[in-house]
Amino acid sequence: MSVVGFDLGFQSCYVAVARGGGIETVANEYSDRCTPSFVSFGQRNRLIGAAAKSQVVTNCQNTVQGFKRFHGRGFADPYVQSAKSNLVYNLAQMSSGATGIKVMYMEEERVFSIEQVTGMLLTKLKETAESALKKPVADCVISVPSFFTDAERRSVMDAAQIAGLNCLRLMNDTTAVTLAYGIYKQDLPAPEEKPRIVVFVDVGHSGYQVSVCAFNKGKLKILATAFDPELGGKDFDDILVKHFCEEFSKKYKLDVRSKPRALVRLYQECEKLKKLMSANSSDLPLGIECFMNDIDVSSKLNRGQFEEMCAGLLAKVEGPLCSVMEQTKMKKEDIYAVEIVGGASRIPAIKERIAKFFGKELSTTLNADEAVARGCALQCAILSPAFKVREFSITDVVPYSISLKWNSAADDGLNDCEVFPKNHAAPFSKVLTFYRKEPFTLDAYYNNLKELPYPNSSIGQFLIQNVVPQESGECAKVKVKVRVNVHGVFSVSNASLVETVKTPEGEEPMETDQTVKEEENKMQVDQEDQKHQAGDKEEKKSETEEMEEKSGDGKQEKKNDQPPQAKKPKVKTKTVELPVQNNLHWQLPTDVLNMFVENEGKMIMQDKLEKERNDAKNNVEEYVYEMRDKLHGILEKFVNEADRDAFSLKLEDTETWLYEEGEDQQKQVYIDKLAELKKMGQPVLDRYMESEIRPKAFEELGRQIQVYMKFIEAYKTKDEQYSHLDELEVTRVEKQVNDAMAWMNNKMNQQNSQDLTLDPVVKVQEIQAKAKELYSACNPVVSKPKPKVELPKDEKTENGPVNGHQGTENQSPNPDKTTSAGMEQETAETKLPEMDID
Repeated sequence: MSVVGFDLGFQSCYVAVARGGGIETVANEYSDRCTPSFVSFGQRNRLIGAAAKSQVVTNCQNTVQGFKRFHGRGFADPYVQSAKSNLVYNLAQMSSGATGIKVMYMEEERVFSIEQVTGMLLTKLKETAESALKKPVADCVISVPSFFTDAERRSVMDAAQIAGLNCLRLMNDTTAVTLAYGIYKQDLPAPEEKPRIVVFVDVGHSGYQVSVCAFNKGKLKILATAFDPELGGKDFDDILVKHFCEEFSKKYKLDVRSKPRALVRLYQECEKLKKLMSANSSDLPLGIECFMNDIDVSSKLNRGQFEEMCAGLLAKVEGPLCSVMEQTKMKKEDIYAVEIVGGASRIPAIKERIAKFFGKELSTTLNADEAVARGCALQCAILSPAFKVREFSITDVVPYSISLKWNSAADDGLNDCEVFPKNHAAPFSKVLTFYRKEPFTLDAYYNNLKELPYPNSSIGQFLIQNVVPQESGECAKVKVKVRVNVHGVFSVSNASLVETVKTPEGEEPMETDQTVKEEENKMQVDQEDQKHQAGDKEEKKSETEEMEEKSGDGKQEKKNDQPPQAKKPKVKTKTVELPVQNNLHWQLPTDVLNMFVENEGKMIMQDKLEKERNDAKNNVEEYVYEMRDKLHGILEKFVNEADRDAFSLKLEDTETWLYEEGEDQQKQVYIDKLAELKKMGQPVLDRYMESEIRPKAFEELGRQIQVYMKFIEAYKTKDEQYSHLDELEVTRVEKQVNDAMAWMNNKMNQQNSQDLTLDPVVKVQEIQAKAKELYSACNPVVSKPKPKVELPKDEKTENGPVNGHQGTENQSPNPDKTTSAGMEQETAETKLPEMDID
């Protein structure tokens, strides 16, 4: 079973796997542990990762990057519209209103959804994990920013499904980091002691996240999170690009934004410059040759100037830090350590501001780039039955407060209620009670627009179906279970109708008692709640009761429904599951998702066919270059002049063909072309290979002949070792050896007189066959064991059997005796009753 964690980043991705008793970040086919988040579309195939990044200049309009933040957003979303101007590829509106990416693929214009493009990237990461683990990968844990909403999280889940992955958990970046930090700590406080408080700051390429975590032995609990999605490495790049666009416009009269290729090159150089400024405070040059209109551009910048330009961005660093301190009501003295991760955390100005805010040295014990992927792999190992991991429970939080609203049964307007406040523990379930005569709809939404990264607050609508009144005509009691699951996604997990049936006296308990028991059972069944909220049972119970009170539809309704609930003396309760119809915001319909999965399979197959075609073409090209060099090198002695000239001409013609009409042919054409070349070249190569290996084969055969000749000589001198052998057998061995020697000498003489440009007289295969034949004929005779000699019955050995056990130093009187230990044991045991044991 695979255990894999994917850090799905805005700019780059990391893959961590569990193996060899630990967590390891694996490298891709370029031996790089970082895989760029790029997908490039071509005329015949797709390139993903590092190969796609190399196309970003030459095929800029069909190479997409930075698409992570378009998940779960409509095309009309303000963020999408503002980001569009900085992109070199085109966005388009899907039929559903969602954001799509328009590219040329397979020589036709296609619009891919964000889920499809992320699915392509995940397919690549899946291949990387499979090549490292040497087995199929399905189960995984994927990281998402902690500020992702329900729509964005569901979108990433759909992308995982398109890639053929079973996502066990969508894990917040900062939560993954806390797990990677805490699970290895041996000195954490005991569960009953005051927890150790650590602040984690993750400054990535596209976002800034802060979380406060409380650690105890065997568990961690996120206390609060805060974030700024508009503060990350890319925002610093944007400022640099804007600065140099203005400078080049004045200095060289160039409009950089009018040429996508020039803009891409400027972004690449600005990113390099930013990284250099993190390590150097002196003036650093920026130069790009043939930037635009064959003009070379150059400039310079230092860290001081850069920090002045980014003053507005740097001022935003303290906001989330203040926010988490306010949410947790903590003092800076309560903080044990401040751990910083993320690629952009290397910018000195950011580190200075964070250290100054907390008044302490920042801790960098975790790998800034790989910590998230490692945390995800650890979570996957915890969830997997294939690995035994130290007990460690993880309690996350709800990032935004979630409310429900519904139409009142009494038609007196809308009712609403906050179900999960901000920073509520997650995963978590609550049961709400409604009194209804007909189906009704619950509308879930984020109730605080200020917290959200974009204005749309809707999560979705949930229609509770098949609700009917009681037999008496009164409102039926409907239990609705709402949940924030392990992925951080809100859902109505189930709904049930509680029916009351009259029964004879004394048989059944009161309805209210039964209902309470049912409720407790329902809550108990939820295993994940038990695992993550073991210490919060009291809180859960009180909150659930509170929700039941609040979710009624006014005092009048409760008053009307009170008599059938409490005044019936003896009743039986029956629970009927009700279907729930979901209408989730930006959720992909099942048929569309299945179509995307099918399309991804077709594109994977197309990529595979194109790779095989390219490999076949490369094999022809490689053979041409290799043989052309060898014909005037190591193969020169093995081919006559006429054949060499003809073969050289054929190689030259093939090379010309490859770069003209052979540039774009089917796979079979290249296979046939290679076979045609090998028909001329292989015999020459075979003669060379035979001449290299033949001496060793003759030497091995000669050595074997010498061994058997020594044996014959020893037999003739009456050597005691071979006295048991039959003379006729030895004679046959001698004949075989003499024949082999005569055959070898004959073939060696013939081969030595043979021209090297002709096929060899004897092949290595024949020599090896002769050696095998000689071994088969002679070895059974040479290795034939001596017959076993029985000891006389009255003879005692010095170390005989004692107390019925064989002695450890029993030896045969004959030193040449070749019986096995098992045989000796058997002999001793059969003689035991007859031996005199003192």
